[in-house]
This record gives sequence, structure tokens and C-alpha cells, in this order.
Amino acid sequence: MTTMTRTSPPKPARRRLRWLLGPAFVAAIAYVDPGNVAANLTAGAQYGYLLVWVLIAANAMAVLIQYLSAKLGLVTGRSLPELLGDRLRRGPRLMFWAQAELVAAATDLAEVIGGALALYILFGVPLPLGGLIVGVVSMALLTVQSRGGQRRFEFVVMGLLAVITVGFGAGLLVSPVDWGAAVAGIVPRFEGAQTVLLAAGMLGATVMPHAIYLHSSLARDRHGLHGAKGVRRLLRATRWDVGLSLLVAGTVNIAMLLLAAASLNGVPGTDSIEGAHAAITSALGPAIGVIFGVGLLASGLASTSVGCYAGASIMSGLLRVRIPLLARRAITLVPALAVLAFGLDPTWSLVLSQVLLSIGIPFAAIPLVLLTGNPEVMGRFANGRRLRVIAWTVVALIVALNIALLGLTAMGLTLGG
Repeated sequence: MTTMTRTSPPKPARRRLRWLLGPAFVAAIAYVDPGNVAANLTAGAQYGYLLVWVLIAANAMAVLIQYLSAKLGLVTGRSLPELLGDRLRRGPRLMFWAQAELVAAATDLAEVIGGALALYILFGVPLPLGGLIVGVVSMALLTVQSRGGQRRFEFVVMGLLAVITVGFGAGLLVSPVDWGAAVAGIVPRFEGAQTVLLAAGMLGATVMPHAIYLHSSLARDRHGLHGAKGVRRLLRATRWDVGLSLLVAGTVNIAMLLLAAASLNGVPGTDSIEGAHAAITSALGPAIGVIFGVGLLASGLASTSVGCYAGASIMSGLLRVRIPLLARRAITLVPALAVLAFGLDPTWSLVLSQVLLSIGIPFAAIPLVLLTGNPEVMGRFANGRRLRVIAWTVVALIVALNIALLGLTAMGLTLGG
């Protein structure tokens, strides 16, 4: 059982709650990254309101999983990668790190490409140069964390989240949404194998493995423990942090799908983000098009910084190796720049990266549920029977969808066909 020995002067309850808000908002950036834009716009443009239920279900899963991640960090004072690094032998630990790093690389690919697309949409910047600019600006954001501390970084990210919310939500205000059809989209159903594959990509874009690893680290670094009573108060406040942040992220995701279903369904060329932007501009006006582009740029900048932060947490926990954030940023920028330089289709690269992320979810979610349900790790704060049942049900659904994804991919299905 983990002994809670960290102490610091207690804060008034109201001040403690105010200062608790932040870690989940950083993790929530992963839920509104450019991969979400590609997956949600594709789903709405191709299938209308059919897959609204996928986003609702995925967001509900995300609330549970992110809360468990924060709970793990708060109670044990250690991150999920650190706890796994302590328990795995060298061989399995290296293999686990390799898949986690692959997931982080896929995340970074989506985020840099998304930012580059935004610069191309807004200013006509060539994609490779745009990717380089996104990388440089993300280094500046990471400098805020390195020099100004986590709290200042949280404020910057929360500001970018506000820009993202306006950018992706503004178009919905002037879109001719069929609300009856949108409500009907809450009913779970598929229409062919292609929608199953797309749903897996949407799940991968919504429940993000690197956010699971990162949130436990953010909570661990953010708060001291003040005995069982203090931990209970912190956990209650954490539920507010997670609930509010993912309510914002979930609303943004659903808004994107509804926007695409209302304004892009059946419109030629909307199978790419730049094509979707052109269609949005044509249907809703240039002002909405510019606001959408600004939201996409903020999404790329914020999410690539958070993704790099998560990758550093994964490496230090599993390998006990620390690489300066700026150096890691420079290294992880290379694959995305290569994709852009070789002219691969950026939108489908985004969607396919989300499929890879979907495959990585069980590797993060299963250990998380095991550890948070283990009294030897969590003591009296181990998950109760009801929470364990719900958590394992969520993980089982995720694993089942990923098995379906692998089967469909093996049969040669693609997101474009």
C-alpha cells in the first residue's frame, strides 16, 4: 500500500478548488486536437448524424478514464508510467515503452499536420514550412512550462482551449442543423463495415492514450496530500475538473460533427480538411472560415505541446530517462515534417493516425483499471465494486471495437473506401 507522506500547509477549501482546476483542462486538449477535426468532419460529411452516439459514448468513457488517471496520481503520488516501470521487467518494460512512444509519435503527427494545414488555410503557407513553424512555436509554449512552471503552462493551454471552442463552435451557430436527425443519431447503430472503421478512428481521436499517461503525472506534480480527509476533498474537486474540461471538449467534438452533417453532407471535396474549410467558407461565409482556421491553428499548437509533454512523462516513467522537453520536441518533429515534405495526403494521415491511437488505448486503459482497483496500490481509495464493473465494461467495449478495427483492416478496408 502506498504511504501518503507528502505534506504542505493546508489551503482554504475554496482556494484549493480554484487551484485544482487545470490539470484536466491540459489533458482535455488531447480531445480536441486536429485528429478530432479530421475524424469528426469525415464522419459528419459522409454519414450525416449517424455517428453522434459514438462521440457521446466516447466522451463518457473519457470522463471515467481521465478521472481514474488523476485519482491514481493523487493517491499514490506517482504517475501511471512510473508505476508500470516499477512493476515490469526490463524486456516487457522496453516493449511497453516502444508501443507508448509509437502512440505518442502518431499523436504528434496529427497535431503538427493539423497546425500546418491551418497555416496553409489562413495564409497559404506551404505545408512543410507550416509544420516547421508549428514546431518552433510549440517549443516556445514548452519553454513556458520549463521556466514558468506547470501552473503558467496550464493557463496558456486553457486560453488556447477557449480559442479552439470558439473556432470550432462558431459555425454551428449559423448552420442549418436538423435537430431531429441529430437526436436520432444518439441511437447506437452502424451502416456497414466502413462506419465501424470510422467509429474506431473517432474513438481513437476522443479517448487518447497519451492523455491517460499524462493526467496521472499532472495530478501527481500538482497537489500535495494531507491525509485521507484531504485526499477525499481533492478527489471531489478533481471530478469537477474532469467533468467541466471534458464537457467543453465533448461539446466541441459534437459541434464539429453537427456542422459537417448540416453543411458538408454530400458536398464534393469535403474528404480533406482544406476541402471542408472551403465548403464551410462557401456555405457559411468567409468570417466563419477564418474563425475555423484560427481554431484549427490553436488546436495544433496546444495539442502538439501537450503531446510532447506526455511523451516526456512516458519516457521518464518507463525508462527513468529524462530528455529536455525542447530537445524531445526537435526529435519528434521529424516524422511529421517528413510526411509533409513527401506530399502524403495530410487529412488521411490525420485520420489513420487516430486509428493507430485507438489500438493503443487498451495498453493504457487496462493497467489503469488494474492499478486503481488494487488495494495494495490505492489503499482505502481503491475502486469499489460498482466502479470496477463500470471501468472493466468500458475497457471491454474499447477492446472489442479495436478487434473489429484490426479485422476490418486485415480484410483490406480503408477509410477512403
